[in-house]
Amino acid sequence: MASLQICSVTAEIAPFSKTGGLGDVAAALPSALTALGHRVVTVTPRYRDYPEAWDTGLRLRFPLFGTVHEVRLFHTRTAAHGDIVFVDHPAICRGGIYGNEHGAYGDNLFRFALLSRSAIEVARRFHPGGEAPLADWGPVRFLTHDWHAGLLPVYLRAHYQTHGLLRDATSVHVIHNLAHQGQAGMSSFGGLDLSGHWASTLEMGGALNCLKGALVSADRIVTVSPTYAREICTPAFGCGLDGILRMRRDVVSGILNGIDTTDWNPRVDRHLPENYGPEVFDEPEHQDTRGPGGGKAACKAALQSEMGLPVRGDIPVVGFVGRLTGQKGIDLLEQVGGWLGGSGAAQLIILGTGEHRYEQALAELSRRWRGRVVARLAFDNGLAHRITAGSDILVMPSRFEPCGLNQLYALAYGTVPVVHATGGLADTVPSFHPGSDSGLGWAFSPASVDTFRQALGFALQTWYHHPATFRRMAQRGMAPDRGWGPSAHAYARLLGG
Repeated sequence: MASLQICSVTAEIAPFSKTGGLGDVAAALPSALTALGHRVVTVTPRYRDYPEAWDTGLRLRFPLFGTVHEVRLFHTRTAAHGDIVFVDHPAICRGGIYGNEHGAYGDNLFRFALLSRSAIEVARRFHPGGEAPLADWGPVRFLTHDWHAGLLPVYLRAHYQTHGLLRDATSVHVIHNLAHQGQAGMSSFGGLDLSGHWASTLEMGGALNCLKGALVSADRIVTVSPTYAREICTPAFGCGLDGILRMRRDVVSGILNGIDTTDWNPRVDRHLPENYGPEVFDEPEHQDTRGPGGGKAACKAALQSEMGLPVRGDIPVVGFVGRLTGQKGIDLLEQVGGWLGGSGAAQLIILGTGEHRYEQALAELSRRWRGRVVARLAFDNGLAHRITAGSDILVMPSRFEPCGLNQLYALAYGTVPVVHATGGLADTVPSFHPGSDSGLGWAFSPASVDTFRQALGFALQTWYHHPATFRRMAQRGMAPDRGWGPSAHAYARLLGG
C-alpha cells in the first residue's frame, strides 16, 4: 500500500493528556501507522504548557460565537508518537481537559470546534520540521476520535469541499464510546460559523449533537470492536443514534484496539517487583501447585503485602481496575464483593475513582471485610500494573464496553478475566469450555448479580480444584501478540479504501 497522509484528531493523547482509554489509543495507533510507513500528524489541544513542544509561529483565525479567535500551534516530534501539533487558545489552555472540580466547562462546544477547525488547517498549512504540509503530499485522510472531533467532517464538507478545496480528502470517524455525544442547545448552532442548511445535520431530538454530525458527514465510521459495531445499531446500545447507524450500516466497521506492548509487558514492566513470562505457568516444583511460580507468584505476594492482606499463595486474588461508574457494573461488583468477603473464597482488590455513591459503597465494603477486601479509591498507574500482574483473576462486569483494555492487559499478564459478554469483552474473552479445554476466561450474560457470581464461582472452583486447567488457560492468554500491528493494518486499509 502506498504511503497515506493521515491527520489524527483527538481530545486526548497519552502521556500529555488522558482520562481513559482514548488517550492510550490516540497515542498508540498513530505510532503503529507510522511504523507501517504512513505519514501521521496528530492534532490535539494544548491544555497546559508542555515543555517538549515549541511555538511554531503559525497563527490561525476563525470566526466563532461572534468573535474572530486566534489560535497558536505548538509542535513536538517524538520517536514514540511522531508529529504532534497542539492547538493553543486561552479557552483551551486552562488546566482541565473537559472540566474542573466544579464540573464540565460550559464552553466545551467552542473549545472543540476550535480543535476541528484548526486540524483541517494544520493538514493544509503546517510544515512539520520544514517538510511540506500533509495536503501537498497527497489526499489527506482525517481520522477523528469521538464527539470532540465530530465537527471536523462537517466543517470539511461545509467550508472546503463545497468550495472545491480538499476535494480528495476523506474522513473516518472513530467511536470510542457512543454514550458521549457532545450535546448542546440548538441556540448554539449560530456560533459555529455554518450556514443554516447544516443545522439539520447536527440536530438530534431538538438539541445540537456533535457526534450525530460526524455520523452523518464522515465517509466511514469505525468502532473499537466488531461486537460493539453490531450493538450500536440496536436500540439497546445505540444511545438514540441507532437509526442513523442502521442507515449507514454499510460504512460501519469494528476494529479491535491493540495494547502498548512496551508499557504493558510483564517481561519488562518497570512497575513490577519481578518480571516474568508464560514459562511461570509450567508445572511448579516444590510449591503449592494451584498458582504460577516465579515472577508472577512474587508479584502476587508483593501485592498482598502492599494492600495489607495476608500473604497467602493458597487463596486466589481477584482484581478490579477501572472507573467507578454505572457503565462499569460497580453495583454488581459491590454485591458480588460482599459475597466474596463473606465466603472468604478469595481476596478482592479494587482500584479506581468515580461516582461518590460507588466510592462510599466500596469503602464500606472494604471496612466490613477488612483483611479480605481492599478498595483503593485513587488513580495509581503503577498500582494498576501491579494488580494486573499480582491477581489470579480480573473482573469486568461492564454493562457495555466498546472495547476495553484492562481485559487485554490481564490476558497479557497471565491473569484470567471474568467479564460480561458485551462489546470488545465478548470479542476478546472466549469462555472456558471444559470439554475441549479451550477458552481464555469466563464471559457471562446477561449483566446480573446471579450470572456474575456464577461465572466468578466457576473461575474459583477451577482455580481450587483444577489448577492445571486454570494454569493452561492463563498461559494461553499470554500467547497471542496483542500489539497494534494487526489493528493498524486494518485502519490503513480502511483509510486507503
